[in-house]
Amino acid sequence: MNWWNDFISWVTAADTRPTLFIAAVIAVSIILSGLIAAGIGRSGIKRLIAQRDREQRSAAIATLIDAATEATVWNSLTPQERVLADRAVGQADTVIRLLPVKGSSIAADWASHQLAEMKRASSRSDAELDAVVGEFRDRLLDWQERPSRARKVFQSDLERWAFSGESEGVASNNDASVEQRLESATPAASALRYSETSPADATTQKLIDDVAALEAAKKRQQSTATDDETGEKSAS
Repeated sequence: MNWWNDFISWVTAADTRPTLFIAAVIAVSIILSGLIAAGIGRSGIKRLIAQRDREQRSAAIATLIDAATEATVWNSLTPQERVLADRAVGQADTVIRLLPVKGSSIAADWASHQLAEMKRASSRSDAELDAVVGEFRDRLLDWQERPSRARKVFQSDLERWAFSGESEGVASNNDASVEQRLESATPAASALRYSETSPADATTQKLIDDVAALEAAKKRQQSTATDDETGEKSAS
């Protein structure tokens, strides 16, 4: 315990206070400099990551806009050009979904839906398609600048399209069920009409047969009477 007592005596001595003060200042300076260096390095890394994400987002958006331009003339593209365009769109879609931005998957779904609609409508006039491509470009650029605001707009569009798709599906199912019921009802109606008309046809045929039998009997009687008269004349 002597060394501990000696240490306490040295620390509490008046001659060692300047030394302890200098040591404390140096320690605090080292700690503060380390924290400042860590903060600067962290902010630099954040800026680097944000810049890289922004570059990736800009490249993906540029690819989607170029794909939208190609989608407007989809019917005139060769099969090889279509494969390359679909591959580029797939890569851009994957990049957007992997971005650390809230709502990136919603933006990717919205862009995929719009591109599919452009491909189906590629036979329309150029003026209509140019307006669609312009709106597509503006919406993506707005998402790049204000992701939270654009995400709400994309979400509302997707919900509206889903609702309209469900309505069209229900209408088509209803039409199919009506046609199926009509097809199933047609044989039954035909059988019912046949069952309603067949007894009348049988009765009519029976009457015709009876009239024919009566006429045949009358003819036989007339022929018999004629034969008898002829025989009596010949006998007299």
